[in-house]
Amino acid sequence: MEIFAGKIFGFIMIMTRVGAFFAAAPIFSWDSIPNRTKVTVAIFMSLFISSTIVCPIDGASLSLIEVIIIMSMEILYGLAMGFIAEFLFASVKLGARFIERQMGLSMANVLNPLSGEQGQPVGMIMEMVFILYFLSINGHHMFLMIISKSYSSFPIGSIPSIGTLTEGVTVAGSTMLLLGLKMSTPILAVFLLIMVALAVMARIAPETNILFLSMPIRIGAGLLMAGLYLPFISNFAQEYAKWVDKLLPI
Repeated sequence: MEIFAGKIFGFIMIMTRVGAFFAAAPIFSWDSIPNRTKVTVAIFMSLFISSTIVCPIDGASLSLIEVIIIMSMEILYGLAMGFIAEFLFASVKLGARFIERQMGLSMANVLNPLSGEQGQPVGMIMEMVFILYFLSINGHHMFLMIISKSYSSFPIGSIPSIGTLTEGVTVAGSTMLLLGLKMSTPILAVFLLIMVALAVMARIAPETNILFLSMPIRIGAGLLMAGLYLPFISNFAQEYAKWVDKLLPI
């Protein structure tokens, strides 16, 4: 009976960490996936992990306060890992937003069917292309390996220090800005050349309405460069895996 109670306690603690990770991680947290599917995947993942590890804590000897503290630690650790993965995943969307602002499409909002949020069309296309490539190389399996590997470094009841988790989330946020800017830099350089050319044209022909002339040029150039850039977005998947391995506290 005690062995059975220990297994139940270990399963609940594993389910807590896995559920917290799925609630914040990309792909698994999206509104396009039914909640019943999310819960089912989390339960099966927890059952698999609980069958491969031994819970180092005797749940029968713990008080209610101690159980709540351990559960809170598991939730905190799972959410921190999920936020790090989500921030790095959002680099594609952020880089596309830099491009859209230069194209003058920052006010063009459409509904993102994946996340259920409002987004810009160019960013949505680039994000979907990256997601399709990411899924085609079984990138979502990496998230399952992350949560499974975390129990090798930090068993049930032990998590990294709060400072380590905070630093990981903070660095992931700054890395998201860096990667987004790095992805959009080639296209931003083209826009810089276009603005220089328009400035020279304004000096040569002052009577030309540069404002109305620049809009179709910027939109057309942006769409052309974004289309040329899409085949190379697959390179970001390798860089994403590298940063996830570097920043996740596992």
